[in-house]
Amino acid sequence: MFIDIIMEFLFGKRKTPEQLMRENQRTLNKAMRDLDRERARMEQQEKKTIMDIKKMAKDNQMDAVKVLAKDLVRTRRYIKKFMMMRANIQAVSLKITGLKSTNAMAQAMKGVAKAMGQMNKQMNLPQIQKIMQEFEKQSEIMDMKEEMMNDVMDDAMGDDNDEEETDLIVSKVLDELGLQIADQVGALPIGQGTVAPAGAAVKKPAAAVGGSDLDADLEARLENLRRE
Repeated sequence: MFIDIIMEFLFGKRKTPEQLMRENQRTLNKAMRDLDRERARMEQQEKKTIMDIKKMAKDNQMDAVKVLAKDLVRTRRYIKKFMMMRANIQAVSLKITGLKSTNAMAQAMKGVAKAMGQMNKQMNLPQIQKIMQEFEKQSEIMDMKEEMMNDVMDDAMGDDNDEEETDLIVSKVLDELGLQIADQVGALPIGQGTVAPAGAAVKKPAAAVGGSDLDADLEARLENLRRE
């Protein structure tokens, strides 16, 4: 620890890889701008040299034309070299940009992996299984208690006399139906066929027998209604 402090005091604070890549990126961008400026200056020099060559040629100064032609060749060679250097620097800059993106992705994945590891450590499968079993148990107990409470509420809200009143109403309805049937049967004629002559005595035993049959039929119908 003490050695690190001394090293930082002598050579400055150690920079992170992100800081180093950022500084290198700035350096490369500056170098490309400088090359662009130098290339533009050389192109201007090329144009001026061409104009001078044309002027010297018109004046028939061939020795000067040869010297300017050699200078033009060198100028064009340097322009081409500057273009190649800029292309190489740009390729390096693109590589640094790709490294920055890769490093950022790696850092993000590192954070996600760390978070997932912590979550996996916190997840205790036996404990979760126990919790689920306890939840299921408590749910069943709750359902049983709810059913018991519903039964108690039904018993508390119900009336013991409801059944007796129901039977009484049914009996009353059946009795009324029985009376209506009896009235309809009584309204029917006693006998069919020829009318007995006036003064002829009606045979009571036959009437008694017919009445007993009707009563038996009426009782049977009432009994059937009560059973229903």
